[in-house]
This record gives sequence, C-alpha cells and structure tokens, in this order.
Amino acid sequence: MKTRNNSLRFALLATATLSLSAHATNGYQLIGVGAYQKSLGGAVTAAPGSAMTAVSNPAGMTRVGARADFSMEAFMPERTADFEGMGGDASKSAVDMYGVPAIGWTAPTSDGSDVYFGGGMYGTSGMGVDYAMTGMAPGYYTDPSDPGTFQDDPLSWTGYSNISFWQMAPGFAWSVDERLSVGATLNIDYQSVAFKQRVTSDSGMVMQNFDLSRGASGFGLGLGLGVLYDVNDQLTLGFNYKSKQQFDALEYQLGFGDISNGPGEEGPAGTYELDLDFPQQAAAGIAFRASPVLTVSADVKWIGWSDTMDKLAVKGPNGFSMAMDPGWEDQTVYALGVAYAVNPRMNLRVGYNYAESPFGEDKVSSNLILPAIVETHYTAGMDYRLNNHWELALHAMYVPEKSMSAPADDPMEISLSETSMGMNVGYRF
Repeated sequence: MKTRNNSLRFALLATATLSLSAHATNGYQLIGVGAYQKSLGGAVTAAPGSAMTAVSNPAGMTRVGARADFSMEAFMPERTADFEGMGGDASKSAVDMYGVPAIGWTAPTSDGSDVYFGGGMYGTSGMGVDYAMTGMAPGYYTDPSDPGTFQDDPLSWTGYSNISFWQMAPGFAWSVDERLSVGATLNIDYQSVAFKQRVTSDSGMVMQNFDLSRGASGFGLGLGLGVLYDVNDQLTLGFNYKSKQQFDALEYQLGFGDISNGPGEEGPAGTYELDLDFPQQAAAGIAFRASPVLTVSADVKWIGWSDTMDKLAVKGPNGFSMAMDPGWEDQTVYALGVAYAVNPRMNLRVGYNYAESPFGEDKVSSNLILPAIVETHYTAGMDYRLNNHWELALHAMYVPEKSMSAPADDPMEISLSETSMGMNVGYRF
C-alpha cells in the first residue's frame, strides 16, 4: 500500500518527537522555585530571600539566615495540537494541573560560624500531555491490485507522556568577608519518562508507532556554583553557574513493533536507550535597594539547550534508531523583579520574565507534545510574618497564550498558555 498524500510524511515526523512536557516556562526549566522566587519572576540571583536560594544561587545561603521553607505550587498549563490545516482536527490536552513541591533549608555549621550548610529540593511529578485520538489528515492511498483506484483512509494521531523530575541540591556557602559570599552545591537528580505516540489509519494500519509507555528512569549528577558581592549598601551583584546534569541512559524494554518508522520498518524486540541530560546554564544578576522599603532586581540567564535538545534519538538492537531531533537552540532569559515593604511584617512583589521560544516554526512538527513556546510571564506575590519565627508567602503567575504555526507545506499548529498559584511556609530559627 503506497501513500499519495504528503500529510503522512509530516505525521510521521510529528510522532518522532521527544515526549517531554512543558513543565516549566523557559523551555522546560522552572523560572523559579517556591513562592518568593516565582513572585519576582525569577530575578533572584542577586536577591536571595528564601532557603530555595540553594537551587538558584548557593551563595545566598549566607544571606537568608538560619531558616527552612516549604512550598507547594499548582501549575496549570493549557495545550493544543491543531491539524486543521492538514484537513484534520484540533485537540486539547486532558492533563491541565500538576503539583510542584519544594523545600529548602540553611543554617550556620556552628554558632557564629561564617560557613553555612543547606540545600534545596523540588520535584515535578507526572508532568505530561494526554491527547485523545485526533483526526490528522485525509491519507489517500492506492490499492496495489488496482493502481488506478484511489481510496480514502484518514489518519489519526494519539499523544501521551508522563514525566517526573526531581532535584536535591545540598551544599555549603561561606561569607568570605562582609561583602563577598561564595557557595557550591552537589546536584542529585532523578527523572522518569514514559510516552506513547501513534499514527493510525481508519482501516487499522499502524503508520508509525512510538510506544515507550512502560517508562524508564535514571539518576543524574551535576554541580552548582554561586557568588554574591555587595558593591555598597545599596547594590549587590550575583552570579550562578550550573553544570550539565549528566544522567544515566534511559532504558526501555520493547517488543517487536513497539517502535516503528512505518509499515515494514518495525523495530526489533529488545532494549532501547535514550540519552537525555539537563542543560548547563549561567545567570548574572543585580539587586538595587533604592530605599529601605524598595528593591529592584534583574537577571540575565543563558540556558544551553542546543547541547541536550538539538539532536536526539532512541537507539535499539541491530542498529535500529529513530531520530527525534527537537532542534532546540540556546535561550537567553531576562527577568525583572520589584519588592516593596509595606510594613515590617508585609512585603509585596511583582515580576516579569521573558525568553524567546527555543525553537522556531520549522520545528513545530517535531515538538507537537513539547510545546514549550511561551515567552512572556507576569508574576505577583507577597509574604507576611506571623511572628518571630513563622511567615506565609503566596504567588500567582500568568502566561498569555502563544501559538506557533508550521510552514505552509507542513500545516500544523501548537499553542500553550499557563497559570500557577503557590504558597510557601517559612520558619526562621
């Protein structure tokens, strides 16, 4: 049976895509961990304010004092895959809420010490998409027994993914003197990825299959380094670097045909591997205390997606390989935050975060279930000190919808919008 419609070619490209979900907003990188960081739009490299600073800039552990923070965020993305330009339908993902828990802690190693021990930990559980079977394209073909006869056999697409990511970052920080602080963390990571995608015809023919639904997991390691320097009483500079988080290869045990490039090109049964690491990144920040009650902070961050999310493939026995190649490029992230102290107990904050999508229109068909295209983020939050020990913080984030259409010869469209709300309980020792 021979296809006569170019839409099938694009359908097959679409299913050969990495099934990570946008479980954050700069690519799949969180803009901040916990209510304090989110409320400032992630502009916290030079403005640590919670124990989660171990994740964003470990040097900040010397600045926030002995404390612990407990955070929970409800992250609510809305995603759509649209094939109407190909003669198909549009589908909205059924999964639209995730929990993002986090904790942080920091304290001096002894009374009066300039050396602090602490860390941060956060996790995203079950992040993914769940698209019902969706009409994709008409899918005409010719009957080999009667080459002059054309028959209609419409194509349908199904996409599913379930991703968990967890990171713990224990470390030390040192106040070198009254102006300079340095810190380092060992990042211990865990990820689990399960996904399934199929393109089928109405007659029951499997045009392409990518069934890794049994899931695979692996551990990773990396380093984090941070610096804070007070130029004067009003101005602080910050720097943070995270190395690439090196993961064990994800191993999937597949049966014959669980992964297939098309009819007659089924992969053999056996062990398949996917090498997926978390990218290195660097951030520089500034915090300016314009008055005793007003602080403005700004960050510029670089995320090296091209090293981990450009060329990817699932590799199996006998040299069988399916390229996914999302084609992501590096991102530059800009963040701005403003904090205002209403009184000694209450602080209000707003933030802004912007990063251009890590891929362009030519890669839409390779990122149908990785629609990490949102660019502009607006955040707000506050904290209130209940007494000398306990404080409560809240945040909200709004990310307007962004859509991206593929070129005219590959007429697919993806869209994504996000909202989130979170609460943090902090305790000062």
